[in-house]
Amino acid sequence: MAGTERQREIRRLRARRKKTAQLVKRAHAGTIEKAEAARKLRRMTPGAEVVIAREGLK
Repeated sequence: MAGTERQREIRRLRARRKKTAQLVKRAHAGTIEKAEAARKLRRMTPGAEVVIAREGLK
């Protein structure tokens, strides 16, 4: 078994945070359109609207 459910949950959370940070960094650098980054964030995480508003990706 790959670990307890809590460990798997933590692993998913950490991966999501890393991916979110990467998308935001790319959006601010201009290598990806802000609308595209927002779309990917919405698909990836339930708290996307908070991140999008905080980072100004609207």
